[in-house]
Amino acid sequence: MILPLTTLLGLALALGTPASQALPQTDGVQPPNIVLIYADDLGYTDLACYGSELHLTPHIDALAKGGKLFTNAYANAPNCAPSRACLMSGQYGPRHGIYTVGSSKRGKPEDRKLDPVPNEAVLADEVLTLPEVLSASGYTCAQVGKWHLGQDPRTQGFHVNIGGNQAGHPKSYFSPYKNPDLPDGEEGEYLTDRLTDASIAFIQANHEQPFFLYLSHYAVHTPIQAKLERKEFFAKRNGKGNAGYAAMVESLDESVGRILQCLDDLALRENTLVLFTSDNGGHEPVTSMAPLRGAKGMLYEGGIREPFIVNWPGRIRPGTRETTPIIATDLFPTLAALASSSLPKDKLQDGVDIAALFFDKGKIEERPLFWHFPAYLESGGRLKQTTPWRTTPAGAVRMGNHKLLEFFEDGRLELYDLEADLSEANNLASEQPEKAKELHDLLKAWRAQVSAPMPTAKEQ
Repeated sequence: MILPLTTLLGLALALGTPASQALPQTDGVQPPNIVLIYADDLGYTDLACYGSELHLTPHIDALAKGGKLFTNAYANAPNCAPSRACLMSGQYGPRHGIYTVGSSKRGKPEDRKLDPVPNEAVLADEVLTLPEVLSASGYTCAQVGKWHLGQDPRTQGFHVNIGGNQAGHPKSYFSPYKNPDLPDGEEGEYLTDRLTDASIAFIQANHEQPFFLYLSHYAVHTPIQAKLERKEFFAKRNGKGNAGYAAMVESLDESVGRILQCLDDLALRENTLVLFTSDNGGHEPVTSMAPLRGAKGMLYEGGIREPFIVNWPGRIRPGTRETTPIIATDLFPTLAALASSSLPKDKLQDGVDIAALFFDKGKIEERPLFWHFPAYLESGGRLKQTTPWRTTPAGAVRMGNHKLLEFFEDGRLELYDLEADLSEANNLASEQPEKAKELHDLLKAWRAQVSAPMPTAKEQ
């Protein structure tokens, strides 16, 4: 159900533990407006500021130049729905049960050696979400674009929903969209532009009070559909790569530029925190994550390492970089703290407040980051490999510069030193058995702590 004002006020009164005592990060400054721009299937190296030579992203590059760029930021999962569930809940997957998209029994049954863990498709109403907490603190919250966690994001704290439902990708990037939650525009109108128009209208209508805009673009997820003239431009310019995909990335970049211009026009930039990131790695047939290994659907770096940029003029030092590993679940407690919100004592949070990293106020305590993917994802013939899988059920942990992957079918362990081997080419598990055991013990202890279900042997 849509949360009424009385429920939101009741939640505000019931919240107990402050997310940040005395808010040292904001130094008494009015809680900011928050704009979270969330791309879909954007690879780690798809932006010029992250090394791309094929894509033009001047507005996102300017956002990074004027703020802070993170080089070790992660999504919580290698595909769409679980990443979004973790982002909105601040919880690892075993707490909400969303591990993949659709069924966990993907691919041919005869190719699966295990029975995967059943998957939830909808984020349960009892899960506390970031917009519910922000709404209780007086924020007006809008979800624009892809939701993918149920039929109506207004049941999870958003006041406004434009274009979001259970769908994981658009039927068309050009109107008519055939989206029941987005009226069609003029024939040929482009979806990325339309969602940007709606976001600007929301900002203009709500600029006199704190707002949270979650602009969750469908771009650059398939289908690969771009404006024809820009596709032709990139076909001539690049000579290689996917011209349609490059044009879609450019449209995404233009959206960011228009949002920033709107904030400037309304004199809101100095009190608005803008964040930009993506939900998982890029789709391998249309982009490359090199030098990272893997792509969307894998727990290798190419599937989970993401661009992450934060910008707040006058508060975040421009032109800075941050190497500390972070993960998307960290955004819930961080944004709640900056909004002067409180978190209830009975709702578990797996992320930590990373605002100190935004504002150069010190480091955060080193901690392990975890992934749990007890499902199958078929390759669909898209990968240059003989296996039918993008991934079989697996888990991973990163601690410091080391990362361990465990594959549940055969118990295989892979250990990598990401500082020395960013491409995960040299498996150190046999050379460094003590380090492999240390990380494996961490991973097993974490699974026990969060009651993570495991795949089981197939019944004969």
